[in-house]
Amino acid sequence: MPWIETISEAAAKGLLSRIYEAARKRAGKVFNIVSVQSQQPAVLRGSMDLYTRIMMAEDEPLTRAQREMIATAVSRANRCEY
Repeated sequence: MPWIETISEAAAKGLLSRIYEAARKRAGKVFNIVSVQSQQPAVLRGSMDLYTRIMMAEDEPLTRAQREMIATAVSRANRCEY
């Protein structure tokens, strides 16, 4: 598995610090899928905005639970650990 240098929560500043804080508030911790993108906070913000729109939007025909089930099935088919 590749090793990617990440910026720790303690070392995060500015935008990255705010993203980490929002992640902790939302999920109780900063998951690796977030911290692995820490070298480019603006890109991470775009990624998080897209994820939030896809998974949490209330104006979509699928429920949040249905979207989570689809994501889980796709991750399983891809043998993804996340």
